[in-house]
Amino acid sequence: MQDLETKQDLSAKVDALIAQYRHMLGALLPLLHAIQDDIGYVPESSYPQIAKALSLSVAEVHGVVTFYHHFRTHKPGRHVVQICRAESCQSMGSGALEAHAKKCLNVDYHQTTSDDAITLEAVYCLGNCALSPAVMMDGEVYGRVSAADLDALIAEARA
Repeated sequence: MQDLETKQDLSAKVDALIAQYRHMLGALLPLLHAIQDDIGYVPESSYPQIAKALSLSVAEVHGVVTFYHHFRTHKPGRHVVQICRAESCQSMGSGALEAHAKKCLNVDYHQTTSDDAITLEAVYCLGNCALSPAVMMDGEVYGRVSAADLDALIAEARA
């Protein structure tokens, strides 16, 4: 029964956001951002709702959601850790940081730890190139992140 209530709650939230954005030109991207900002992800179950309201096909909505790495289709953990994968960060060791994070958290990108504490995501530029490698946790950007720094962020997230 709780799943049904949750689906109904999600549908109502999406409907409210659709009402705010549906009359904008090019409403799909701003709407998807608003849904993710409010709910934390864009539920696949909302695609038909969005498509109908914006006179699009479900395939078009799905295509946009899956094209942009920013959008999630599943509920994230309590904290989201994003590791920059852009060229500057890669040249300064983000690959090793990525491997450390995956091993430490026992997840891959777009997965959440078994305790639902942390979702690991790749991001393709945080605009912090002078302080590579960069990591963002819950919207806060950190620069020159070492494995020890990442361990501290993870410990903070789990505390």
